[in-house]
Amino acid sequence: MAIQQVSVNQISNPADREKLLKVIREVSDSMARAQGEQEYIREAITDISKELQLPKKIVAKMAKVYFKQNYDEEVAVQDQFETLYETIIK
Repeated sequence: MAIQQVSVNQISNPADREKLLKVIREVSDSMARAQGEQEYIREAITDISKELQLPKKIVAKMAKVYFKQNYDEEVAVQDQFETLYETIIK
């Protein structure tokens, strides 16, 4: 796949350059916020897992299922996995 060459002069309008710079700054700020939230999520899961002596994997999955509100789907997928695994492996 060839890399498309872009001329810097393509964006010669100062207003367009300012628009692009504004969007780049906003995206960068958003990425920083997202990174901070991800760090909080990891720390919160680690802390409560230690405090309650629960596996981090389970706590993280519970939080994800709660966020997605897809408990019934997760149960169905797990049931299918168990059935298939027992059929093929055992």
